[in-house]
Amino acid sequence: MEVAGYTSRTVEEVFKDFKGRRAGIVKALTSDVEEFYQQCDPEKENLCLYGFPSEQWEVHLPAEEVPPELPEPALGINFARDGMPEKDWLSLVSVHSDAWLLAVSFYFGARFGFDKADRKRLFNLINDLPTVFEIVTGAVKKQHKEKSSISNQNGNKSKSNSKLRAETPGRFSRPQPQPQPYDEDYGLQYEEDEDEHGETLCGACGENYASDEFWICCDICEKWFHGKCVKITPARAEHIKQYKCPTCSNKRARP
Repeated sequence: MEVAGYTSRTVEEVFKDFKGRRAGIVKALTSDVEEFYQQCDPEKENLCLYGFPSEQWEVHLPAEEVPPELPEPALGINFARDGMPEKDWLSLVSVHSDAWLLAVSFYFGARFGFDKADRKRLFNLINDLPTVFEIVTGAVKKQHKEKSSISNQNGNKSKSNSKLRAETPGRFSRPQPQPQPYDEDYGLQYEEDEDEHGETLCGACGENYASDEFWICCDICEKWFHGKCVKITPARAEHIKQYKCPTCSNKRARP
């Protein structure tokens, strides 16, 4: 676990730290789930899942110092691995990971002297993102489906075009960018018109698409992924007849 440097830091820097750690944990519980599962051996000592600002993750023993430099993740996640269905175990780890991510961010907020307005802004930035639990359990996809079904009643023509594009054989493309206003207070882009591609989230990291990023769709679960999140390049995708995401590829009976 790294030791934080306590220099003056802003809300945006703490939020960037949160996003990096969150991305690492999401990766462990989705695209790298097979490796994560193997590392959480119940025969080992108490293990924790750490996410790092570099968007990497690590399963490791808890920090030795007491009290620790930073809030610690849930202890002993490996012990529950074989005591429940894998889906339920991953959901449990994701819930505790969400709690840890919030704890770390607001720990930084306390150390850096954030006032009430700063804490509120940090929470709003974090709250605009799907939780790890929502991504792992598929709740984000369900929520967007409900929104889409309501919006479809308006007869939006662009949705039909997007649907046809999504169902085209090959299932890899670069989603078309949508106009997005810029919020100067938060430094984030947000969407006013939620068309079908505007609502698309990466099945690995949970982020929206960017206009300069390559995406690929799984032919089994029909989830979209950033190419970089599943280690697929446009050149490699051209030779894939049927793409299976890491989760679908790893679906098999556990011993």
